[in-house]
Amino acid sequence: MRLVDLADYDYFLPQKNLALKPASPRDSSKLFIYDTKTDEIVFDRFYNLNKHLPKNSFLILNNTKVLPARVVMKKKSGGKVAVLFLVNDLKNGHLIKVMVDRKINLGEKIYFNEKEFLRVIDQEKNIFTGKFEFSIKRFYFLLEKYGTMPIPLYLKKTPLKKDELMKKYQTIFAQKEGSAAAPTASLHFTNRVFEKLEKEGIKKYFITLHVGLGTFAPITDENIKFKKLHEEYYEIEGNVWKKIIKEKNKGKKLVAVGTTVVRTLESIANKIQNKNLKMRIKNSKFFEKTDLFILPPYDFKMVDILITNFHLPKSSLMMLVEAFLQYKKAKKHLVDLYNIAIENNFRFYSFGDSMLII
Repeated sequence: MRLVDLADYDYFLPQKNLALKPASPRDSSKLFIYDTKTDEIVFDRFYNLNKHLPKNSFLILNNTKVLPARVVMKKKSGGKVAVLFLVNDLKNGHLIKVMVDRKINLGEKIYFNEKEFLRVIDQEKNIFTGKFEFSIKRFYFLLEKYGTMPIPLYLKKTPLKKDELMKKYQTIFAQKEGSAAAPTASLHFTNRVFEKLEKEGIKKYFITLHVGLGTFAPITDENIKFKKLHEEYYEIEGNVWKKIIKEKNKGKKLVAVGTTVVRTLESIANKIQNKNLKMRIKNSKFFEKTDLFILPPYDFKMVDILITNFHLPKSSLMMLVEAFLQYKKAKKHLVDLYNIAIENNFRFYSFGDSMLII
C-alpha cells in the first residue's frame, strides 16, 4: 500500500503555459503571492517582491553555479553518445556519475577528443560511474569547451542559443561550481530587486547546495517508503550559519529562495535536533550531503516563507511545497494554486514565473 498517492500531485499543463525562455528582463516575470493566513491570492511582478515580504524578514539564497555538463562524446567506433555529467557527485580519484542516452558497456571509453576520454567502470541501474585520468581543472575546462547547459528535456525546443543559455540558465550571483541544474527560484533576481530589498532593510545570506540527480529522477516507491532522495552536497560558512540563527532568534522571518535552500536548512536543523553533530568541517564550513525527502506531513524547523517556481507534476519538489502549505495550515492545496495560475496565464517550470508563499 502506497503512503503517498502521486495522483494528488498531478495536473494538466497546456503547451502555452510552458516557458521556453525566461522573461526579459528576468525580474519582469509574474509573481503569484499566496497568503496562507488570509487565503488571499495576489498577482504582481517579481521586481515588486519587496512590497510583499515582511520588513522583519531575511533571504537565504543558493549560490551554486551550473556547469555546462551535457556533452556529446564519441565512442571508439565513432558513434556519438550524449552524456550528462552529474557534476555535484564528483569524487576523489576522478570518479563521476553520468547518465547517457544510449547503450554503453563497462570498460568502454567515451571521448571528449582524440586523446581525452572517460572510462566506464561501474553501473547502477541507469547511472554509470566513469573515471578520467586528467586533472579536475582540466575536466572543468573540457566541459566549458565541449558542453552545453543541462537544461531539462522539456526545454529542448528553446529558441535560446548555447551562449544565451550559458547566461540565462544561471543566477546573477552564481559562484561555486558544481550543479547539474539551476536553482530556478533564484533566476528571477536582479540587482534592481536586491537594491529594493536592501532599502527595506531585508538582508540576504548565501549557502550552497549542488543540484544533482534528484532533480532529474522520477519518484519511486522506495523514495516514498524510506523518505530519501538521491544525495546532494551542501556547504555553509560557519559564520553565515551563526548569522542565520541570530536573525531567527531576533524573531525575523526566514525566506527560503527555492527548494534547494529548504533542503539544506532543514537537513542541518534535523541533524542538530537529533544531536548528530558530527558534520564534516572543511575550512570552517559545514560540508555535508543530504538525502532528505520532504513530503507531507513535515514539521519545518527553519523556513517561514518560501519563494519557488511552478514544478513538474508528480515531482519531489511539488511534495515539498505541498508539505510547506500544510505546515502553514493553508486552505488550498498546491494543485489548486497551480490551476489558478494556469487559468491566469502564468508560465511554468525552469524559465517560468514565481510563487511566494507567506
